[in-house]
Amino acid sequence: MPASLFGLSLVTDPFFYAVAAPAVFLMGLSKSGFGAGFGSLAVPLMALAATVPQAAAIMMPLLLVMDLLGLAAFRRDVDWKLLRFLLPWALLGTGVGTLLFRLLSPATVAGIVGVFTLLFLAQRLLFAPRPDSPPPPRALGALLTVTSGFTSFISHAGGPPLNAYLVPLRLPPIVFTATVAYLFFAVNLSKWIPYAWLGLLDLRNLATSLVLMPLAPLGVWAGVRIARRISALWFYRFIYAGMLLTGLKLVWDGFIA
Repeated sequence: MPASLFGLSLVTDPFFYAVAAPAVFLMGLSKSGFGAGFGSLAVPLMALAATVPQAAAIMMPLLLVMDLLGLAAFRRDVDWKLLRFLLPWALLGTGVGTLLFRLLSPATVAGIVGVFTLLFLAQRLLFAPRPDSPPPPRALGALLTVTSGFTSFISHAGGPPLNAYLVPLRLPPIVFTATVAYLFFAVNLSKWIPYAWLGLLDLRNLATSLVLMPLAPLGVWAGVRIARRISALWFYRFIYAGMLLTGLKLVWDGFIA
């Protein structure tokens, strides 16, 4: 791996790229909506070879490309009413993340999100809701969406809290996918100025992002093709699998490692 790109220094550790490549693919897959939840593993994976803030900063330009691809793929399938409800709360969460970024350890945040994710899964599996169960209250949705914006800002792990609200709504897979894609496009866009203010968007991280950039569309492309063909049953099974792996990894990072 060259030591510079267009005259800019970049990360040269081969182990970093060994873990970053699958991390970027998983994030792209999650951005397509298929395997939603797996994307939250991206920063923890990259953090095996870099600090969490650096891994989050490197992901920022990649997320922009993935988000734009998602917007183009799902522009006709968004639940705009649901999106209008979610967006202000998610942006409030990124504001909280900006204020608390220097105060809270990313490992602590990861551990808390991991525990919450596993508890949600246990509740869904042990006490499966009936088909006629009412949707979660909007107050709970607001709280979970604020949490999603916050954890997204800290470590791009906004999927599990948001899924805890959206999964019980039993949306059609393509509507779920499209609405989440548009929501996180706005959330990720809102992070750029705070990340720059916090000093995370340096040229070394940007150059490293450019090296990884060709991988960004691959996961999105694969996921979009699957998301338009998969049944609702298997769609939500993959969401649960992604949340399980994410929860275990985040608990490990937060309280064990």
